[in-house]
Amino acid sequence: MCYRSVVRALLAEYTVSHDPTLAPDGAAMLSVLSQSFVRCGYEVVSPGTGDFESEISRLAPSCDVGLVIAPDHLLSRYTMVLEQHTHNIGCGSMSAAICANKVHTAKILISHGIPVPEEMNAGRRVVKPVHGCGARGVRLTEEPAGPGEFGQRYIEGEHLSVSLVGSRVVGDACMYFSGAPPLVLALNRQSVQIGEDGAFHYLGGETPVGHPRGAEILDLAKKTIEVLGCQGYCGVDVVVADRVYVVDVNARITTSLVGIAACMEEEIAKILVDASKGEPPAQVHLSGRVRFDKAGKVTGA
Repeated sequence: MCYRSVVRALLAEYTVSHDPTLAPDGAAMLSVLSQSFVRCGYEVVSPGTGDFESEISRLAPSCDVGLVIAPDHLLSRYTMVLEQHTHNIGCGSMSAAICANKVHTAKILISHGIPVPEEMNAGRRVVKPVHGCGARGVRLTEEPAGPGEFGQRYIEGEHLSVSLVGSRVVGDACMYFSGAPPLVLALNRQSVQIGEDGAFHYLGGETPVGHPRGAEILDLAKKTIEVLGCQGYCGVDVVVADRVYVVDVNARITTSLVGIAACMEEEIAKILVDASKGEPPAQVHLSGRVRFDKAGKVTGA
């Protein structure tokens, strides 16, 4: 009998082959992750251009670990497929499904005392898709919300995000659950513009950044992913005003990672694998500061 000695990681990024609009961002995230896994001794495999679900089912059984990177509304579906065949180092499919529904997510957070902009059905407000990715379809308007959309009060303030890695909370829980708290990677500043037509445009960001209310922001982000049961890499978007409001939760790899990886001493691959087994590092070490655009291009700050 032959035994496979090479450790293999499946990095299943959806947009590169299936969503041309988001493909540059997806390619940048995939590149950062792939390079890190290779440096950590893994052979990296990724789906081809065929049916994405079929490709995951074909490749995952021969891999030691796997991660799906996909738009929020698709993440749970494909993660569930991956979970059936290999060890998932991303967010669990159930929590990913919850986070993909912005209305449901907001209700859960509010029930736990986490500030979220309240829903509004009339007046000047932010209208966004219930299931959306990035700033697609998000706009400041007085017009009625369309099918599959909802409205929230517009909060004027600073747009920031927190990148974290949650330790194992579901799936293989008896083997890997350790109760380790979420690991903060970085606090990031987001570049968000509102066009004359009211449309929101995400342009990228800067990382790592400090903030006078940094401890409050980080504590709120950690509580957010704990309440939602998230594990693996997550991004929590906030607006800092009179309070710190959570405006979106991404239970997946986000663009901020390309900037963080350029500043971080630790390997993101090792962090993800270790956290999935309940053994994340106590902290990470960052040096310098970089900017990144919405396509994942990194430049000096």
